[in-house]
Amino acid sequence: MSARHDTSAQQDAARLLVRTLEAEGVEYVFGIPGEENIHFVHALNDSPIRYVLVRHEQGAAFMAEIYGRLTGRAGVASATLGPGAINLQLGVADATTNSTPVVAISAQVGLDRIYKESHQVIDLVSLFRPITKWSELAPTAEALPEMVRKAFKTAQTERPGAVYLAIPEDVESAKVSADLGPLPVNVVRPQEPSPSQIARAADVIALAGQPIVLAGHGAARAGASQALVHFAERLGLPVATTFNGKGVFPDDHRHALGAVGFMRHDYVNFGFDEADVLIAVGYELQEFDPVKINPNADKKIIHIHQFPAEVDDHYPVEVGIQGDVSRSLRALADAVHRRFDVNGTGRTIRRMIAEELAEGAVEDGHPISPRRIVADIRAAMGRDDIVLADTGAVKMWMARLYPTYEPNTLLVSNGLSSMGFAVPGAIAAKLARPDRKVLAATGDGAFLMNSQELETAVRENVPITVLVWDDSAYGLIEWKMDLDLGTSSNIGFGNPDFVRYAESFGARGYRVGSADELLPTLRKALADDAVSVVAVPVDYSHNLRLTDKLGDLTGPF
Repeated sequence: MSARHDTSAQQDAARLLVRTLEAEGVEYVFGIPGEENIHFVHALNDSPIRYVLVRHEQGAAFMAEIYGRLTGRAGVASATLGPGAINLQLGVADATTNSTPVVAISAQVGLDRIYKESHQVIDLVSLFRPITKWSELAPTAEALPEMVRKAFKTAQTERPGAVYLAIPEDVESAKVSADLGPLPVNVVRPQEPSPSQIARAADVIALAGQPIVLAGHGAARAGASQALVHFAERLGLPVATTFNGKGVFPDDHRHALGAVGFMRHDYVNFGFDEADVLIAVGYELQEFDPVKINPNADKKIIHIHQFPAEVDDHYPVEVGIQGDVSRSLRALADAVHRRFDVNGTGRTIRRMIAEELAEGAVEDGHPISPRRIVADIRAAMGRDDIVLADTGAVKMWMARLYPTYEPNTLLVSNGLSSMGFAVPGAIAAKLARPDRKVLAATGDGAFLMNSQELETAVRENVPITVLVWDDSAYGLIEWKMDLDLGTSSNIGFGNPDFVRYAESFGARGYRVGSADELLPTLRKALADDAVSVVAVPVDYSHNLRLTDKLGDLTGPF
């Protein structure tokens, strides 16, 4: 008998695993069961944790990712071994590249045959290692408390990301000592910024001509919105965000420049053209290539984050401030004894973005212009309601034009830029934030990649609205081909009748027949306590008009 654990009384290892998840505060497990993890799935029946049965493991991983992004606590995705685990990988990689905490757990064959050629044996730990922060196999049932605690701590600690844990079939079905339990959850405390680095950064700003702030996803994760607004107002600085950082600085603030990340030189880029000092707050290079805002590598960069900056030729850090983002911003604001004037370029940028959206709001063509769709979505949603903009032309139009006022109220994938995350992600968003309206804005191509999760939403009674931008093509690829090649090919496809398709799952379906129908249809769908799909024909001839217009712009305006 072990000196540490009494083996006279025993518990199921699967029940122990569930207890460790309960101790971590897990509310949902998204997944599909398999023969090799039936004990774990069964043990969840006696737990307050809700098992959300999905229709594809990819959907489970995207749900876990969006839950993790909105709560800061690792979302949990579960699958069986082999093909089930492999299907998790896209969402797992998306989470890691978007700096989002996820714990992916899958079954594995028993230890009695994992070492040899056998049915469904594949080295899953090695497959997951390049796309996670930590990937490991549980060698014994007794190791579960330590391994689960490490998994959550690793996933949730800056820089967040996904982890993977494989649990062999014979480990999951084993018996362990009844007094073996979860480890205490220890929370990593915020780190104070270095006073010497604050002083160095203050000196750089004091000598600057036209400094500019770029706020990224890390600022949103750190809950630094209030500190960022205080910093900008105290110093009189303009603030741009990345696509993933949208909302961390409200777009209706007088210092806001909008979001940077479009594939062409957009209005906001001119703010960077004139700047000599770039104050990057929670910015991660995976969000947006720094060459597009520092092409000559001549700007002095102050990097404020909870971890050091990645190395890049166009991101030469003059001063790095590593620590809690809010505390760093407040300390730096107190240390700089100078105030700048938000220049005329900033005011012009805000005016041009607002004018473009206002023009779109009255466009009445059919198919409907992207600007009209963006304007009507904004009119239908509250300030803190949540929109998920799937990858494609939808993301480009939404991220550059959709006014955003709160962090994590416009969600995109800008790390891996995976298509198909918005529909499953909307389910998780509604579960995480049941008091908010949730809209998945998706192209028809991305929609059909995970549209099977409509059935999950209906069965689980999770009311979401899906707005399908319908052009029967991969619109962003067509846009890029037209720009670079002058022609396009292999981008068109056929679509189902989206209304009947939605209804076949038990959801409600709507087709927008004119521009004037869009807003009332959206409002009705969002007000209903139901799963709804709204199909809107989109006129993507506006894509080339936009890039042609931006190509003709010069600054200062």
